[in-house]
Amino acid sequence: MSEPQRTPFVDSLLEAAAQARLPGSEIGWLAAARRENLDAFAAGGLPDTRMEAWKYTALRALGQRRFAPGDDQAAARAVDVAAFALPGIDGPSLVFVNGVFRPDLSRVDALPAGLSLQPLSQALQGDAEPLRFALSRHYREGGDEFARLNAALAGDGVVLRVAAGAKIAQPVHLLFIGAAADDDLAWHVRHVIELGEGAELSLVEHHAASAAHQHLGTQVADVVLRKGARLQHVALQDAAEGSTLIRHDSVQLDTQAQASLYLLELGGSLVRHDLHVALAGDESRLDTRGVFVLHGRQHIDTQMAIRHQALNTASESVWRGVADGRSRGVFRGAIVVAEGADGSDASLSSKNLLLSGQAEIDTKPELEIYADEVKAAHGATVGQLDERSLFYLRSRGIPLVEARAMLTAAFCRAVFESLPQQGLREHLNHQLLARLPSS
Repeated sequence: MSEPQRTPFVDSLLEAAAQARLPGSEIGWLAAARRENLDAFAAGGLPDTRMEAWKYTALRALGQRRFAPGDDQAAARAVDVAAFALPGIDGPSLVFVNGVFRPDLSRVDALPAGLSLQPLSQALQGDAEPLRFALSRHYREGGDEFARLNAALAGDGVVLRVAAGAKIAQPVHLLFIGAAADDDLAWHVRHVIELGEGAELSLVEHHAASAAHQHLGTQVADVVLRKGARLQHVALQDAAEGSTLIRHDSVQLDTQAQASLYLLELGGSLVRHDLHVALAGDESRLDTRGVFVLHGRQHIDTQMAIRHQALNTASESVWRGVADGRSRGVFRGAIVVAEGADGSDASLSSKNLLLSGQAEIDTKPELEIYADEVKAAHGATVGQLDERSLFYLRSRGIPLVEARAMLTAAFCRAVFESLPQQGLREHLNHQLLARLPSS
């Protein structure tokens, strides 16, 4: 097999790795894992459309760009964190600007009992052994190229633990702000999150921007829910429109654990999200609900894989996509019910609207069943607004533009109806409405 072609993108990040002075560099096992992942990234290069996992997302233009690590101090100091406040979310928080932890903007004093919350850079200064399993991971699968890059270069992130039996009343807020005025800066964050047996937590993750830029951001998260734990995770992605954001999330649910994930994708020029969930314990349950709204030349690619690995597990996934202009959305949802996962119940719905003749959405639900007594269903649609509904609204005197917006909003809004925090639910719907086309 011929070696992959080296690109300015790969070269620039290898140069950054050679110059990096990352936290924890003195920890032998961590340094070894970083080297192995960097070598794998250098050997593999960027993925291309010949790979099934990247079939609909070309990275040729990204490959010609060079990125440098750095922190625009002037822009970072000018950040007004109040501009990114979310209704009802005023509890513990970690704030990162251009991938760098900002203690002056964070709220980590007087944490509730049972909650441990700190930046990765700080956690590595203490006993790093509890992080070894997650941070020594070697990514070898095709399609994991950016996870390798992140594992090699991540210098900060979130370490969050909830003790067994602890029920954290206030949501925890993780805020990531792109602030540099200069283009072509790269940042990489790594998260390790664990909920102990019977623990409960609401987590709100927000990617935002205080200025237009063309950054590269990568994020890898390892999330584990122990027996009976419950997690509600809301993720709002509203990054700068010129930016590239690559995410790789792995979630493991042990016996009777429950996770509810709500995702709203609005920003970014090129966004890729790999979400891998393992229902590893009997009677574990997952609910995922996501919406993307695209315009211009935005490109968002979501690759979700849910594995039912134990008895009587359940998953329900509801996704909606809206594409306008010359944008492109990609959604691949794979559900695998493994041998021995008898009695599992899985459903997946992907419905999408094209608001422009030049927009495109590719959706591919997949279902593999190797167990008995399983309930499973999946469906996907890509279409336009219903002309009869438009005609009905216009016959009531509603202008065409407003009628289209009303129908599109109704199409998306139902996704967040089950979110219990009313203020946050209304905020997500408001952000969604603000991104819908006005003409």
